[in-house]
Amino acid sequence: MSGQTALVTGSTRGIGLGSALALARQGFAVAVNGPADDDQLAAAVEQIAATGARVAAMPLDVADLDAHDAAIAGVEDAIGPLTTLVNNAGVGVMNRGDPFDVSEQSWDRCMTVNAKAMFFMTQAFARRLLARKRDASLFHSIINVTSSNAEAVAVARAEYCASKAGAAMVSKAWAVRLGAEGIAVYDVRPGVIDTDMTSPMIKEYARRAKEGLTLVPRVGQPGDVGEIIGSLASGKLPYTTGQVIYADGGMLVPRF
Repeated sequence: MSGQTALVTGSTRGIGLGSALALARQGFAVAVNGPADDDQLAAAVEQIAATGARVAAMPLDVADLDAHDAAIAGVEDAIGPLTTLVNNAGVGVMNRGDPFDVSEQSWDRCMTVNAKAMFFMTQAFARRLLARKRDASLFHSIINVTSSNAEAVAVARAEYCASKAGAAMVSKAWAVRLGAEGIAVYDVRPGVIDTDMTSPMIKEYARRAKEGLTLVPRVGQPGDVGEIIGSLASGKLPYTTGQVIYADGGMLVPRF
């Protein structure tokens, strides 16, 4: 995959790191992103470098919309023109509970990071692609990590669900806009994945998975989602765009 270069937002841990590692193993140069230039970002860069891939660090809070273009430019100066954007950065709710108790602060935080930042990061990335001549032998794509909660309600995390539903529509809108430009857009919807965000409930989810919550009787791992994203970014699903890919072990398959 020489020449393929990816930016993965929110890639210092969890699904983002799993995706960055999967892409690196497939020959991508990878830009690793975290909100600060700290030890966690340095450790993630070190893990990617250990695969032999070219790697760059991109410290950026994705909620800082005005900084998107300059950050992408810095990445491209370091590792070359980007072919792939993985919008993975996201946040959970500030407090789980009754929708009557959701604060405006928690609502705005979810919407800003999970939907608004995704839209404008895509905009900045796509503008750069369309402004230059692209190598037709390379696959160009945008992969948005949303959630099964774009579709399935978790009442204790209402604002998170709303933000992920918004992110799902962001994916559709950009897929329609960019299809004729040769840029594929996908919506990857993880289910129950063993990450820091799910750690407070993961034992309960694991028990329920074994009892039938998921058709595959286990919770998912970040690497599972990473391999899916690696396949999409490598163009292994030709003649596709706008698709929703459920990385949920069959959790949302309707059953009687």
